[in-house]
Amino acid sequence: MYRLPWADRIAAVASLTDAKRLQLFELVAASPRPVGRDEVAEAAGMARSTVSFHLDRLVQDGLLAVEFHKPAGRAGPGSGRPAKMYRPVGNEVGASVPDRNYDLAGELMAAAIEASQSEGDPVGESLRAVAFRRGRELAEAAGGLEEFLAEAGYQPEPDGDGGYLLPNCPFHRLSRAHAGVVCDMNGAFLRGAATGCGSPEGRVAEAAGPGHCCARIKGAG
Repeated sequence: MYRLPWADRIAAVASLTDAKRLQLFELVAASPRPVGRDEVAEAAGMARSTVSFHLDRLVQDGLLAVEFHKPAGRAGPGSGRPAKMYRPVGNEVGASVPDRNYDLAGELMAAAIEASQSEGDPVGESLRAVAFRRGRELAEAAGGLEEFLAEAGYQPEPDGDGGYLLPNCPFHRLSRAHAGVVCDMNGAFLRGAATGCGSPEGRVAEAAGPGHCCARIKGAG
């Protein structure tokens, strides 16, 4: 689950409100191969300098990626330097206010159903196991538990006692309709995350509050 930070995802989506930038992004996204600035400028009917500026802004905003290739049909010492080419990033970029992570919920549930079907375990048990493992794996790559919680969308706030309140539920809409399943999954995910950051599972405790996550993180003491 690598996602751009929330503010960066908002900026990436906002970047496409510029009509020229949106047109250029669509041209690059529609190409079956990476394309260069000259090719995009010709297709868009824009000046090369304008196209270059907007394409590099789309790279900066995380919507396009850059590759370098020698011009097609040329070889040998005189073929020229590799040209800067643009392609869409592999991952989707989505943003919501407040930050939600329904893609993660879908991935966990689909993996749990597959595991349940192949191994014959109850789906709830499979969901807890999958969520725990995924939380641990993702947290192991984070700089610490607070950083992980922020990246995952929980918006952690220190509680004054060494722990964290989690004001935002990344699965809010799902939890309103399916609280038992989603909160069970969320608790297992957070316990796995705590373990991945070197903390005991017991730091994850139940919490209640309108719109808040159903869990909180207790102090380490």
